[in-house]
Amino acid sequence: MARIARSSAPRLLYTFFSSSVPPASPSPSPSPASSLLAGAFHLRHFSSGNAARARAAAADKEPWWKESMERLRNIGISAHIDSGKTTLTERVLFYTGRIHEIHEVRGRDGVGAKMDSMDLEREKGITIQSAATYCSWKDYKINIIDTPGHVDFTIEVERALRVLDGAILVLCSVGGVQSQSITVDRQMRRYEVPRLAFINKLDRMGADPWKVLNQARSKLRHHSAAMQVPIGLEDDFEGLVDLVQLKAYYFRGSNGFVSKLLLFITKINSPYGLFLACSIVAYFSEKVVTEEVPADMEALVAEKRRELIEAVSEVDDQLAEAFLGDEPISPADLQEAIRRATIARKFVPVFMGSAFKNKGVQPLLDGVLNYLPCPIEVSSYALDQTKNEEKVELTGSPDGPLVALAFKLEEGRFGQLTYLRIYEGVIRKGEFIINVNTGKKIKVPRLVRMHSDEMEDIQEAHAGQIVAVFGVDCASGDTFTDGSVKYTMTSMNVPEPVMSLAVQPVSKDSGGQFSKALNRFQKEDPTFRVGLDPESGQTIISGMGELHLDIYVERIRREYKVDATVGKPRVNFRETVTQRADFDYLHKKQSGGQGQYGRVIGYIEPLPAGSPTKFEFENLLVGQAIPSGFIPAIEKGFKEAANSGALIGHPVENLRVVLTDGAAHAVDSSELAFKLASIYAFRQCYTASRPVILEPVMLVELKVPTEFQGAVAGDINKRKGVIVGNDQEGDDSIITAHVPLNNMFGYSTALRSMTQGKGEFTMEYKEHSPVSHEVQTQLINSYKGKAAE
Repeated sequence: MARIARSSAPRLLYTFFSSSVPPASPSPSPSPASSLLAGAFHLRHFSSGNAARARAAAADKEPWWKESMERLRNIGISAHIDSGKTTLTERVLFYTGRIHEIHEVRGRDGVGAKMDSMDLEREKGITIQSAATYCSWKDYKINIIDTPGHVDFTIEVERALRVLDGAILVLCSVGGVQSQSITVDRQMRRYEVPRLAFINKLDRMGADPWKVLNQARSKLRHHSAAMQVPIGLEDDFEGLVDLVQLKAYYFRGSNGFVSKLLLFITKINSPYGLFLACSIVAYFSEKVVTEEVPADMEALVAEKRRELIEAVSEVDDQLAEAFLGDEPISPADLQEAIRRATIARKFVPVFMGSAFKNKGVQPLLDGVLNYLPCPIEVSSYALDQTKNEEKVELTGSPDGPLVALAFKLEEGRFGQLTYLRIYEGVIRKGEFIINVNTGKKIKVPRLVRMHSDEMEDIQEAHAGQIVAVFGVDCASGDTFTDGSVKYTMTSMNVPEPVMSLAVQPVSKDSGGQFSKALNRFQKEDPTFRVGLDPESGQTIISGMGELHLDIYVERIRREYKVDATVGKPRVNFRETVTQRADFDYLHKKQSGGQGQYGRVIGYIEPLPAGSPTKFEFENLLVGQAIPSGFIPAIEKGFKEAANSGALIGHPVENLRVVLTDGAAHAVDSSELAFKLASIYAFRQCYTASRPVILEPVMLVELKVPTEFQGAVAGDINKRKGVIVGNDQEGDDSIITAHVPLNNMFGYSTALRSMTQGKGEFTMEYKEHSPVSHEVQTQLINSYKGKAAE
């Protein structure tokens, strides 16, 4: 009996946190104790009971997988730095029973949040890598990806949103809509991801959810409305009024008490002791208490509910008819209308709460089930490689052929770990899959579900799920099928690096480990690039910013035990042409035997503004002055020449090369001759095209106390920045500026000293723009000086 009691404890506790109420009814769940005492130990698994469901489906004429797919959600949690994404994810995992104790991001216990599994993440208190997990809530399965908020790790947000069906945009009730909030929202629009907004930190001093809601409407152009009204703010924040159900929810209990009693339960040998402990846990555990709307809030609630109905009516015809006809609108009708509008990306429901104080998390989870789509409600497209990349809509069903996208790679203890989003079909352990991009046939040796850095082995996974496989050699963005189709998924947007560092190992003996580390990081992170400086022979690493590169240098030291010396940061300048310049170059060389002969005539010119490509080659040859077999060599020669401009040796962008005429020799012409002719032709006409140097310009957002506004604005001007916005927010000034990246090194230290440590800033890449004539002269002289040494 003792053995039975001990093994049942974890399942019992899991049942406490898993309610059996369907999400369509957000009324309070039955007490966990009553579920336990009734013996409600039924746990559903996605892949279990296929045969039974197939028999039931045969009777109902519905596919066996339909119910399971409808009860699945794939969501991401994204926001600006320090808005509370990881804290929110920690609470979601706690309330859904995935973890039994809450740890803070910068907690005193030194454990750290579950989703921040890297030592560096726990030390710095930031998320560096996106982490995947899964949980159950009200008999629904939810796959969650927690993403970083820092702009330097924007690729993690990019690839997470590429594979998700819905997202939660977390906004700080004090900071409001910040620079990275705008970037993340832009990424959600790019991948057409329906989203909810969650205004967090209502317990903080200065919390103002209505200000944040108006900012979301103006800055993010959200068509949104509040789903809840807070009961009190700051220290008086007690609960929320649900505007759909017109009920007040209060959040009571202590999360620490539950985790302590878990240990007590597992040690009990008597079934009576187990029963007693379960009753105590049920009584003291986190509870959502439902009451009527407070009398003093009825007018505000009625006004906000009407606002919500009006906002949804503008984008939903069915609700608009009822609203204009003055018909009574039931909670069920309103909920269905909000779901339709949210999935169509015409409306963004706004939830509220305080993740740190454990308030508002359960209603947000209900919102995920009620308003975000399941995998079969989202349109996914692939490109059919057998039909000239024709666009094909995927059904999203497990009955179809396997189509899966590798969206993230990690080097684990057991080899490469590849994260897959399955869009169609079923993947099984031990079966063969085909990498469409390389044509390789691969056996799936191990299939796992991820819970941060922990793994759970599974035998199979269906469409809609996010899983990981071991031992599969591939690149990020590769598509896998079962061989019956040749589809590839569309690729994700990868931003160009903006900063470079020279690195080299201190000890020559550690060169092998150093190379291994760089190869691994380059494979994992598409924004991390490694190159070799042809002049100095140094290894150059490029990335999205100072923090991005610092993290990788630190990881090389910790994970590979290689100390590296780091050079001064270098900015990735570019060059471009500003006017048309003609070229006419004859490459002729005779040295006995077959010579070299190639003549190219044409012009170079700048591409029009906003052009999607950075280099364009156009062949306007009439007749056979140059045989068509040599044209690719000419294009290759111009591309190679454009990799290194004559001003400072940086790549030339926004360039159009037009070939109009030329000449060839029957014997002496060759691909090499025409390639060399193109390189020399480019160098010949480059100066005449009045080239300029482009530098990366950053969008910088500063938040400083008003008394330091003048000093900070003066410093921005000294750094050749342009202030484009200045707003007042309480006692703080929000300054927005465009500043050259080359002038932003060491700015965090300068800002701290100017504002007595009270100022903060964020920056993200905006564009490459021409430098001033004075700066261009300095850069050219510096480049010539280095070349002469």
